[in-house]
Amino acid sequence: MTSSVQSPSHDVFVYGSFQEPAVVNLILECSPVMVSAQLHGYHVYRLKGRLHACISPSENGLINGKILTGLTDSQLENLDMIEGSEYVRKTVEVVLTDTSEKKQVETYIWANKDDPNLYGEWDFEEWKRLHMEKFIEASTKFMEWKKNPDGRSREEFEKFVFDDPPAEG
Repeated sequence: MTSSVQSPSHDVFVYGSFQEPAVVNLILECSPVMVSAQLHGYHVYRLKGRLHACISPSENGLINGKILTGLTDSQLENLDMIEGSEYVRKTVEVVLTDTSEKKQVETYIWANKDDPNLYGEWDFEEWKRLHMEKFIEASTKFMEWKKNPDGRSREEFEKFVFDDPPAEG
């Protein structure tokens, strides 16, 4: 039986691989309600050599994404862990696609807005075709590590989100 005292739930705007239900279900260990939304003033970039997207402020930017609604503190912690220190979680205002209602949510912004590895525009459909399977495999390994680190560091698993990991000698 659960306690009657509950923490407030969290709503998080996602724009990259976390729009894919298979990825979200794996990381959050549930299927949250996903609502379509737009984030103005940001651009979704590719990252050289990586399988995932990132966003950074952009005056005329517009990102179509999803809001993961009603997340628990533990689920938010899972997102924080998988995003790591290269992202900063920040409160932003999005516009719901269906109703045009404005809503305050959290999202993950690339910490280094001047990163030379940011380029172009990340494409969700292309990612699904080319990289989703590898990303799900990496996420599975990450979640296994989270449950049983066995002395291994987080950095050991970061290599799985690179497009072409360096050859080990």
